[in-house]
Amino acid sequence: MQSQTQITSATSKKMLWTGRIISALVVLFLLLDAVVKVLKLAPAVEAGTRLGYSESAVFGIGILLLVCTALYVIPRTAILGAILLTGYLGGATATHVRVGADLFPILFPIILGAFVWLGIYLRDERLRALFPLRS
Repeated sequence: MQSQTQITSATSKKMLWTGRIISALVVLFLLLDAVVKVLKLAPAVEAGTRLGYSESAVFGIGILLLVCTALYVIPRTAILGAILLTGYLGGATATHVRVGADLFPILFPIILGAFVWLGIYLRDERLRALFPLRS
C-alpha cells in the first residue's frame, strides 16, 4: 500500500508536468503572435488596423507581448508575467468588444488568460497554497 507522501508526490509531479505543458502551449502561441507583430507581417498589420490600431503601433504591441511572455517564462518573475499578460489579454478583449467582434474573438483572450493562470497554478506550489481550491 502506498503512503500518503508517495501519493502526494506523484500527484505533485503530475500537476507540475501538466502545468508545464499548458504553459508551454500558451507561450508558443504568444511568441508566435508577438513575432508576427514585431516583424510587421501583413496579417498582423491588417488585423491591427481593422481593430483601430495604427500600423506603427503593431510593432510596439509585439514588443510588449514579448516582454510580458519572457517574464512569464522566467520562474522568478512568472507571477509578474502572468499579471502583465492578464492585463494585455484584457486589453485584447476590450478591443474586440469595442469593435463589435463576434463571440469567439472576444472569448479567446479570456480563455488564453485562464490557461496562463492554470499553467502557473499547477506549476507553483506557493500559488496553490495561497489560493487553495479546497478548504
